[in-house]
Amino acid sequence: MTGALSSVGLGDVPSWLRPYGVLSMGEKFRADLARIISERPKRIVIDEFSSVVDRQIAKAGAHAFSKSWKRTKGKAVLLSCHYDIIEWVQPDWVLDTATGKLSWGCLQRPPIELEIYQTGWEWWPYFESHHYLKLPHMIAATCYVGFVDGVPVAHIAVSTRTRHEARACRLVVMPEWQGVGVGLKFLNGVCDMWRRGKNRYNRPMPVLFHTSHPGLAGALRRKPEWSQISAKLYGANKLRSMRSIASSLDKKGKKGPASGYGGHFRAVQGFRYMGDICES
Repeated sequence: MTGALSSVGLGDVPSWLRPYGVLSMGEKFRADLARIISERPKRIVIDEFSSVVDRQIAKAGAHAFSKSWKRTKGKAVLLSCHYDIIEWVQPDWVLDTATGKLSWGCLQRPPIELEIYQTGWEWWPYFESHHYLKLPHMIAATCYVGFVDGVPVAHIAVSTRTRHEARACRLVVMPEWQGVGVGLKFLNGVCDMWRRGKNRYNRPMPVLFHTSHPGLAGALRRKPEWSQISAKLYGANKLRSMRSIASSLDKKGKKGPASGYGGHFRAVQGFRYMGDICES
C-alpha cells in the first residue's frame, strides 16, 4: 500500500500514520486514488475528479494517478468540470460536454521549471512539519531550496562526511508537488553540483543519500545516476548499546535501567550519486 500511496504523490510519511478522517482534502483525494491503484479494477468511473482540492494539488495528483493507472492496464473514465487537469492527466480522449466535441490523442504535460538556490536554515521551518523525524540541524551543512514559479517546493541539506565525500539528508518535497518528478529532479540537481565541485569547498565530491521511503528507494534503483551501496533492515545492535550505556553509567558511579537502543525494524537503504557514468 505504501507503494500505491507514493505513486499518487502521498509520500508524506507522517500522513501515513494518521486516520483517514483527520486528513486534509488534498490528502484524502490522493488516498482515495491510492486505494483505486491498489485494488486495480478493470473498469472504473470517478465522478468529481479533483473538484474538491486546490488546483495545484489537483494537477499534481491527476498526473501522478494517470502515470500509475496506466501501469494497471485498466480503463478509467474521469468526470470533472475543470479543464486545467487535462494536460496533466494526458488522457487518450476527451469529451467536452459543453460543446459536444470529442478529441483524441494524448496531450503533452506542461514543463516544470525548477530553480535551485543555496540557502541557510531559514527555510527549514517551512518544510520541517513534513519531515518524518524531529532532529537538530546538520553540523556545517549547506542547504538548498527548489522553487517553481517563485514557490518553495523542495528542501535538502548537504554536509561533508569525509574530505572526499558528502552526505545529503533532510529531503522534503511539499505534498502538493509530490508525484510529478520534482523531488528526484531536485535531488539529482543538488548532488550533481557537488559531484562537479560546485560547492563551498570547490572540490568534486560524490554524495551519499539514505532513505527509508520505499517509493524513493525504488526510484533511485531505477536511475543509472545512482548506485545502491547498502541496505539495513534493523537498527544498531541493542546489546552493544546496552553495554555501552552501562559502562558509561558505571564510570560515573551511577546505575540505570539495563536497556539499550537498536534492534528495531528500520529498513534504511543507502545510495551514492554517480552522475553520468559515460562522462570522461
